[in-house]
Amino acid sequence: MGVNSNRVEHFACPESNLTIPAELGGAMQIHDVCLPPEKTTLHKLKHRLSEIFFPDDPLYRFKNQTWLNKFILALQFFFPIFQWGSEYNVRLLRSDIISGLTIASLAIPQGISYAKLANLPPIVGLYSSFVPPLIYSILGSSKHLGVGPVSIASLVMGSMLSEAVSPNEDPILYLKLAFTATLFAGFFQASLGFLRLGFVIDFLSKATLVGFMAGAAVIVSLQQLKGLLGIVHFTSKMQMIPVMSSVLNQRDEWSWQTIVMGFGFLLFMLTARHISNRKPKLFWVSAAAPLTSVILSTLVVFLLKSKARGIPIIGHLPKGLNPPSLNMLYLSGPYLAVAIKTGIVTGILALTEGIAVGRTFAALNNYQVDGNKEMMAIGLMNMAGSCSSCYVTTGSFSRSAVNCNAGAQTAVSNIVMASAVLVTLLFLMPLFYYTPNVILAAIILTAVIGLIDYQAAYKLWKVDKLDFMACLCSFLGVLFISVPLGLAIAVGISVFKILLHVTRPNTMALGNIQGTQIYQNLSRYREASRVPSFLILAVESPIYFANSTYLQERMLRWVREEEEWIKANNASTLKCIILDMTAVTAIDTSGIDAICEIRKMMQKRTLKLVLANPVGSVMEKLEQSQLLESFRVNGLYLSVGEAVAHISSLWYPQP
Repeated sequence: MGVNSNRVEHFACPESNLTIPAELGGAMQIHDVCLPPEKTTLHKLKHRLSEIFFPDDPLYRFKNQTWLNKFILALQFFFPIFQWGSEYNVRLLRSDIISGLTIASLAIPQGISYAKLANLPPIVGLYSSFVPPLIYSILGSSKHLGVGPVSIASLVMGSMLSEAVSPNEDPILYLKLAFTATLFAGFFQASLGFLRLGFVIDFLSKATLVGFMAGAAVIVSLQQLKGLLGIVHFTSKMQMIPVMSSVLNQRDEWSWQTIVMGFGFLLFMLTARHISNRKPKLFWVSAAAPLTSVILSTLVVFLLKSKARGIPIIGHLPKGLNPPSLNMLYLSGPYLAVAIKTGIVTGILALTEGIAVGRTFAALNNYQVDGNKEMMAIGLMNMAGSCSSCYVTTGSFSRSAVNCNAGAQTAVSNIVMASAVLVTLLFLMPLFYYTPNVILAAIILTAVIGLIDYQAAYKLWKVDKLDFMACLCSFLGVLFISVPLGLAIAVGISVFKILLHVTRPNTMALGNIQGTQIYQNLSRYREASRVPSFLILAVESPIYFANSTYLQERMLRWVREEEEWIKANNASTLKCIILDMTAVTAIDTSGIDAICEIRKMMQKRTLKLVLANPVGSVMEKLEQSQLLESFRVNGLYLSVGEAVAHISSLWYPQP
């Protein structure tokens, strides 16, 4: 017979010449199982950290470059504008001017509306559409991301801050807290990017966000009934029941003029949106609808001001550039904790939306965005915005979609949009004096209705019931408890799902597909059949302290069920357990102890435990724990097929 099939080496693994009788599967070779090359602890730690924090190897472009080239590459790395700016031309500028002016027509009414949604002065929404886009155009890596206030972050900021401070009774303190929350949101976002901790936002799964955004959209829509119906005295609470109670209890304040105008323009904008969705080439119809509605409604109120006194208007908006707000940051006092908490929550939501939108349009247009670079860009623009009278901004899906459809080629479209906002701030603010509040409510309603993705919820129900439960709990939590607690509940369910997968990993019994060396799940493949005297088990998870006890109990149950099947079917006596470790990507000390215990339990039952195809890191841990010694003699194989063939040959020696 050939060389010992269970020799363990660090480097070269020569093949043996062990021959198996034809009746046991034909001639085949048994290969040695290798340990990975020896590495120092420092080298392992360095490799592990680089895989965690630098999976994209961002410094690969700097290798074998001169100092001058490294300096240029560093500028391009930290300021992407230097990367595409050198190739910029008039053709690109023409496309960016058209797209920038198009999204400006959407950004101006949205900025005013979303500021109202956050319980902030409308002018703050315009300020937030000027400074942040300029900063993002220098630091951001997306060509199509349209930057500005978004509905979700505005809603969350408004609901969380208004629970602590009333925007009507103490507007100055409320404004200070909004700017401070923006500062902490930006600091948190930039820190995630700098420390390359972007995986933190991955805990907001798609299922969580679908439910959260739908719940927030419903709450936002109900809140806009105040403007659509012309109600003056309205609840400051964000839950569904208090909002609906306030709407029904204030029926005497309903204004028919406001209702007619509000629902008329709402129908107009929804129709424009429907046309753009049906015919993508007419994207400009939906993009121009909000600004058109603002202009028309303002003209109507101005011309009929004697007959439209019951329709509330925006009133005076100050002209001029963003005033500095560094002196308004609230960095000490009893409400600092509220500002920090609001900043972190809105920062996470804004970052999630911005990264998701950026990656979506990058994939559609066949280029890549750097996630960590995007986090730093969004964070730095919010930090700068907090010092220039802006609140939380990020990449808006609606603006980005319009930007992409309008033919944007680079981030210059954001500069053009900011320039249009600048002209508005300097010269056009008096024109918004007669703009009715009801039109802002209609614009918000049109925007947030699209956040209710019932098709995604239905797909979750069909594909993964646990994901659907996370979605549903997020939705109901936002509706009936509060926006931040609804989000916390959804994140908790997502974390529970992760723990469930880690603590209760999949295990399966494998069988051989006749005439091959392929072993697959017996319950999944009908052509797979049991191998006489063998129980072949596979574990699809790392073996950690969290699941080691479960795996011990589950393996004993597999053995018991197999013995019952053998007894019922009068089959060959069970002699060997093969544990396929192909999918066991890691193991800790508890996992090693679990394998040791399983081996002892199998020995008491006079059963042999064999390991097949452990990966390099697992092999290394087994070797260091000295457990590998007990498997060296016919207990360790490169594949399940070789294990079955070799052990069978020991039971039935060659003639």
